Amino acid sequence: MRPPRVLPVLPAVVVIALLGLPIGPGGEGGAGPADAVSALMVLYCGIRLVRDRRRPLSRTAAVILGLPVLGLAIAATGAATAGAGITGMGRYLQIFVLVPAAVLLLIRHRGDFRVLAWSFVGLALWQGAIGVHQFLTGTGASYQGQEIRAVGTFGAQDVMGMATVVCFGLICAVGLALGTTAVRQRAVAACCALALLVPLALSFSRGAWIATAVTCSVQLVLAGLRRALKVGAVVAALGVVLVGGFGVGSAMLQERVDSITQVTDAPDQSVTDRYTMWAAAVDMWREQPLAGVGLKGFPEHRDAHASLALSAGSDTEGAGAAFRKQPLLSPHNMYLLILAEQGLIGLLALAGGWLALLVCGLRGLARVRRSGTGVASGRGLDCGLVACGLLVWQLTDFMYADIGGPSTVLTAVCFGLAAWWGLAGSGPRETVTTAPPPVPTRTEEAAAR
Repeated sequence: MRPPRVLPVLPAVVVIALLGLPIGPGGEGGAGPADAVSALMVLYCGIRLVRDRRRPLSRTAAVILGLPVLGLAIAATGAATAGAGITGMGRYLQIFVLVPAAVLLLIRHRGDFRVLAWSFVGLALWQGAIGVHQFLTGTGASYQGQEIRAVGTFGAQDVMGMATVVCFGLICAVGLALGTTAVRQRAVAACCALALLVPLALSFSRGAWIATAVTCSVQLVLAGLRRALKVGAVVAALGVVLVGGFGVGSAMLQERVDSITQVTDAPDQSVTDRYTMWAAAVDMWREQPLAGVGLKGFPEHRDAHASLALSAGSDTEGAGAAFRKQPLLSPHNMYLLILAEQGLIGLLALAGGWLALLVCGLRGLARVRRSGTGVASGRGLDCGLVACGLLVWQLTDFMYADIGGPSTVLTAVCFGLAAWWGLAGSGPRETVTTAPPPVPTRTEEAAAR
């Protein structure tokens, strides 16, 4: 009897599902159950490869996914303490090397890929529903003196957690809706994408809004210009109805949107802090241009490089947590964080691998579109749009965010999806991780005759 199709990717589905569990009030947002299961998933893949004697990765995949190890090893030796170097290297390897490689190996075909994409959508709907309830009942995180900010189960200490999850789900839903699979599936995906716009708006996350707008625009263009215009008109009409007609947080949303254009003229304290930390990261890099100040070295060197404009920390409150001052321990820019702690070597290794994945993914998507609309369903147009969309969103979001918090493990799964599509899944064959057939022995050949 053949095992269920979902069984190979079940470990990755469990990792995604565990992020729907509530986090205790006042939690520090460190490693959680999903991170533990992701480690078990990597171990399972290793054991399976040894048992089945499979070739783990192609040469191209091994080079692209293994490229960051060089910069991480150098930066780990420059860390202030051995413990900081080991901890930092382990986290980076988990997010950008080991978990993506495990996800790539677990996915056998595009059906498995779609299972993971729908898992993202399901998690986003769950977290989004909790976030909308928090806004309506005033039980969310504090925002302008009111506890209305939608944060889902992540709490006030990780206000970007729910926004990140919702964005991932929305991008997956948009990609699935723009594919050429069954009409019912596309209709359900489109409805999910529209529904997720509400909790995304109520997250009041400017960075998530910008990254999502950029990514969805890219997805629409990649799916076809005519379709892009139609979908854009529908989304614009829906926005007018929700915000203008029903007044869904219209005043606060308008103020938040306007603040995006005021980051240079009249920035608020959060923007000032971000600019100050960006300048501090650049100063650290100038001191150690090649190898950086070492993994987890930004907090230690921050005060020596930051100006007096930097505040003591950000205020967090609400969603079941008491008021606290949260320290600013990173520049909130992934590229500058890597540049400061790992130098040019680390940035070129990590960002170079990400750029290579994006190029491979776009080339695969171009091959799918050239194959003709009649077979696009079998070729995986929706998978290509999801993979490229997730990668574009993450690379855009990295300009004003970095890794940290329970939702970070989802970043690793996204890189795994993008790696599978760009390195294996966009080819003509659906099954890409099976082992080559064994060479028959002379006894078996004689028996066959």
